[in-house]
Amino acid sequence: KLNIGVDTIQHGVEGLTYLLTESSKLMISEVDFQDSIHVLGFSDELNKLLLHLYLDNRKEIRSILSELAPKLPSYHSLEWRLDVQLASRSLRQQIKPAVTIKLHLNQNEDQTAQVLQTDPSTLLHLIQQLEQALGEMKTNHCRRIVRNMK
Repeated sequence: KLNIGVDTIQHGVEGLTYLLTESSKLMISEVDFQDSIHVLGFSDELNKLLLHLYLDNRKEIRSILSELAPKLPSYHSLEWRLDVQLASRSLRQQIKPAVTIKLHLNQNEDQTAQVLQTDPSTLLHLIQQLEQALGEMKTNHCRRIVRNMK
């Protein structure tokens, strides 16, 4: 009926969907949205229509996007145990430590447990990496990114 190719319509719908979802994710203001669509070269009437469409639907789009986000497991509790092998039949004087960790997680109101085992040196390296990541979160750059994600 439109005398337009299927690919053109599909690309138009995908572009409109991308514009509305990304704008809703970032919760950009009316002025920023207008500036974003102004460079596309549409008529003023179409720009006003797109702005109205964005303003009317951005909260609903954000709620749908939050429902579509993957539900990651959350921390519940942690149990740990230190095992040390002091000797074996072939080696009478050896020290072989191992740390066993049982991590209890909540996912969709179900509790699961993951059992992990490592040596102390790997555990210390993991702790250092996590502390470095926490320190990185305190930088202004990361704070800005987290603020824009909300």
